[in-house]
Amino acid sequence: MIDQRSRAFLDELLRTPSPSGYEQEVQGLVRSFAADLADEVRTDLHGNVIAARNPAGRPRILLDGHCDHIGLMVQHVDDAGFVYVQAIGGWDLVMLLGRAVVVWTRSGPQRGVIGRKPKHLLSEEEGKKMPKITDLWIDLGLASADEVRRTVAVGDPVTVELGVRELPNGRLAGPKLDNTAGLFVVFEALKRLAGKTFDAALYVVSAVQEEIGLRGATTAAYGIDPLVGIGVDVTHATDCPTIDRREHGAVDLGKGPVVFRGPNVNPILFDALCGLARARGLPFQVKGAPRGTSNDTNVLQLTRAGVATAAIGIPNRYMHTPVEVVALDDVDTAAELITELVLTTRADASFTP
Repeated sequence: MIDQRSRAFLDELLRTPSPSGYEQEVQGLVRSFAADLADEVRTDLHGNVIAARNPAGRPRILLDGHCDHIGLMVQHVDDAGFVYVQAIGGWDLVMLLGRAVVVWTRSGPQRGVIGRKPKHLLSEEEGKKMPKITDLWIDLGLASADEVRRTVAVGDPVTVELGVRELPNGRLAGPKLDNTAGLFVVFEALKRLAGKTFDAALYVVSAVQEEIGLRGATTAAYGIDPLVGIGVDVTHATDCPTIDRREHGAVDLGKGPVVFRGPNVNPILFDALCGLARARGLPFQVKGAPRGTSNDTNVLQLTRAGVATAAIGIPNRYMHTPVEVVALDDVDTAAELITELVLTTRADASFTP
């Protein structure tokens, strides 16, 4: 069960900005949470936080949850004081229209809104087109361009208003559940392993810059050189309108985490996860991944001479929007399943297919 300390940690992660390349504040929260749960907590040159338990054990198991999320970056302030931005990660720009945003400046958060020419003033041709990011601007409500330039700087990160909203049936909604949900799972597993003995050397990684090319996992895995790597990220829930399950599979909120199957997944590790879930009565779902996944598991598998990898997904509705939705039960179950895998992996375990 997710206790009070863990839930407070989850909520704080969801309120704290961490666009790709700007993860430092969240990483401070991760280090504090892991400090009394690991034998060693360190931060590498890339910014990944790595918490190690039983580092002399074997085999080496890496648990990865990326801590970054999509955002925006200040690119230009015009002579009227309006702020223009570029995207960090993949946005559907329709989701940004009319949003309240925060520019995270060196002197503190500066709130504003995203503006666009009103519908009444759009030409017929303009009304037919999807906006480009250069058609949008941030209005900070300041009096002049000079005041804006004294407040914000080129390169400052921007997010929508952060936070979490509780919905019925244990569901959470917010703009950065991708991938706060997966990050929380791997560190909750570390917490559940506190005081327990196991053979493996465990490395739990809060990886940076997944949203712009799986960059943090690439460097962290190279340095750790694990035998087993498990990437935990959100995955698309398909239990809402307009999503074709024939193409994207059946993935429901609240029916357990997804265990992926396919060429990016070691078959022995897949069977071990599914067998543990069945033996412990943990609900889970299976989804096919016919090629390399689009998350950190992709690069974990290709580290050095190769890693036995598994991909675990937390079902998520409305990914890459300000209203992502996950079920807390799925998060809890994923943490429990990973905990059981670590506890039951013997020193002489083989994952050679």
